[in-house]
Amino acid sequence: MYSPKIGDHVSTLDTPSMIVDLDLMESNISKLMNQLLPTGVNIRPHLKTTKSAILARRLNGAGAKGGCVAKLSEAEVLCAKGFDDLLITCEIIGPVKVARLVELFRRFRRLRIVVDSVVGASAINEALEKSGINEPIQVLIDLDVGLRRTGIQPGEPVLQLATHIAKLKHMKLIGIQGYEGHLQHLHNREERKKSCLESMAILTGTAGILRKEGFNMDVVTTAGTGTAEFAVTVPGVTEVQPGSFIFMDTDYRNAVGTFYSNSLTILSTVLSKQGPKCVTIDVGLKSLSTDSGLAEAKDPRFTYGVLGDEHGSLAWVEGEDLEIGDRVEMIPSHIDPTINLHDFYYAHRQGIIEEIWPVDARGKVQ
Repeated sequence: MYSPKIGDHVSTLDTPSMIVDLDLMESNISKLMNQLLPTGVNIRPHLKTTKSAILARRLNGAGAKGGCVAKLSEAEVLCAKGFDDLLITCEIIGPVKVARLVELFRRFRRLRIVVDSVVGASAINEALEKSGINEPIQVLIDLDVGLRRTGIQPGEPVLQLATHIAKLKHMKLIGIQGYEGHLQHLHNREERKKSCLESMAILTGTAGILRKEGFNMDVVTTAGTGTAEFAVTVPGVTEVQPGSFIFMDTDYRNAVGTFYSNSLTILSTVLSKQGPKCVTIDVGLKSLSTDSGLAEAKDPRFTYGVLGDEHGSLAWVEGEDLEIGDRVEMIPSHIDPTINLHDFYYAHRQGIIEEIWPVDARGKVQ
């Protein structure tokens, strides 16, 4: 039975396989920590990228504090794996999801959530009241700082929401979240910095107003891989949420440059020759996401094309031909949804597999 083991060479892996160069990954982690930790701002990595309790603990061992997840189901899995210092960064709406939150909070009291509406806050508070749990859940207000995806508007709307939360027995307001996701992939660094600082002014200014009104704003959390370096320079920001930096992808590389390395690739096999300078490989839509454009071959000679669910093409102009059975590494264009397509990471150092990590929260989108 096929069962890759620690000590095997990556050449023995079946394909497609998701492989991680440990030297590059560890360098990425060190670079981020060395750049951000001296500012005194906490790093709470967004684990929607890795979906892994093992990597959550590794990031905390390097200096991070806790983690973020996008979805409640991700939190359920990571808590069960022993990593429960989590902020769920998406709103929890609907009776089914609220009931699941209550049961998770019953067992794991370090959970933090965000709300952006009176409706959402009231439903969670009512469910907690009925549950018999006396300890309040820690809550952050989700503020729109320009993304126009979730988050309440600054000004009177956020003041009204904070006033409402303060009256709820089963909620403890601890701060505010504002995510400038629309800025993460701006290619012009100065434009990205300028726009980020504008979003930070909205976030920290709102936190200051709420603080003056007597509301607890201990946590002001924000930013991603493309903006964290700017956000940490803003007085009042207490926490940043980068995630993709650990592995990177072509989309982030094209935006922020090569400060971080592409440490994760999808190992593929040449299945068929389709004429001169063109072959078919065994990675298609079920192995590589395409929402941020097409993946790229690690060898820049080759140009990738999608041929369906299971297949892709590689074409080139110069150099030796690829032959049937050859291996090629592909760099994902968008790391998060690509990881969600795979069961395991095979982490290697100079080709020798040192660790095998399950993608614990694969498919957890609820």
